[in-house]
Amino acid sequence: MPARRSWSVRTRLTLIAVTTAALSDTAVTAVALYFLHDLADAYYPGEPVPWYVHPGLFAFLVGMSLLGVVFAGVSAYRTVAFALLPVNAITSELTEITSTDLGRRVPVPEARDEIRELAQTINQALDRLEQAVERQRRFASDASHDLRSPLTAMRAQVEEALHYPEDVDWGPKAQAMLASLDRLQAIVADLLTLAKLDAAAPSARERIDLGRMVADELDRRERRVTVVRRLEPRVTVAGDPLQLARLLTNLMDNAERHAASTIMVSVSAHEGKAVLEVLDDGAGIAPAQREVVFARFTRLDAARARDAGGTGLGLPIAREIAQAHGGSLVVEDSSRGARFVLRIPLARRASDPGRPSGRPPGRAAAG
Repeated sequence: MPARRSWSVRTRLTLIAVTTAALSDTAVTAVALYFLHDLADAYYPGEPVPWYVHPGLFAFLVGMSLLGVVFAGVSAYRTVAFALLPVNAITSELTEITSTDLGRRVPVPEARDEIRELAQTINQALDRLEQAVERQRRFASDASHDLRSPLTAMRAQVEEALHYPEDVDWGPKAQAMLASLDRLQAIVADLLTLAKLDAAAPSARERIDLGRMVADELDRRERRVTVVRRLEPRVTVAGDPLQLARLLTNLMDNAERHAASTIMVSVSAHEGKAVLEVLDDGAGIAPAQREVVFARFTRLDAARARDAGGTGLGLPIAREIAQAHGGSLVVEDSSRGARFVLRIPLARRASDPGRPSGRPPGRAAAG
């Protein structure tokens, strides 16, 4: 059964105003007639005075009451219509917003009233919706962008084996297909990590000695190049240990792919921030490309191009993790190679909530 259409807000408010005016006018007319009766009784004592003692005055009172009701109804209708103009504008703009055009926003009235608050709340909801849709689009774009390469390579290898089975060396062919599968698995894992970071899902926060964590992670890595450590102790941050370990792993993987022979890793505290630096002695990154490297699936020039081991998502993931911890990850100047600098807030001491943990910068501890 379809829902019965109710009256509009304008109609309901007008009826309330008319009803209120009618009741008020009736009360005023009754009071006026009562005093008119007393006045006539004062002038004609001892004589009965009927309610219609002055028909002309009575008609005037009734007519003015009816006119007041009509005036109240018209005024209420027009006043409510004027007051609802911002609501009509908001409704009109909302009907024009589609999933492919989420950049539009409803107009915000200048008057500081409830309608202004409503418009601001709607715009904030549209901001969140646009960000969510943009995250979905980015994930779909990322997924389709680089998944094609390993899938195309595997398809070509399988088709070659089917067409020329007698000429296929199955050992190298299997190794090539396994390498494509490994790359595909790495891309899928990175895409899932990005999806979780994009969703801004809350993660567990622990007090972490950043220097000790970096030392432990470096100890677990296979040595491909010389790694120089300058790790200051007691630099404590509040964060997700798995995410921060992943951030360091991505920075180290990137540095190892481009280092000529040496990587320097340092941890220090400065101006209320924990600072992690990873510096390689490779070709370096041009200033114009220092933000480009954090874009997903970015390919730089030949000197810094990612090799077959990279997915093009390591540095974007590292920056997302840094931002999720209230920090930043940038490429800064260096005399040689690329210098990635992470800054995240120091954890506050339990005994002193207003003062961050970690000592001032001092002599670095070699690790």
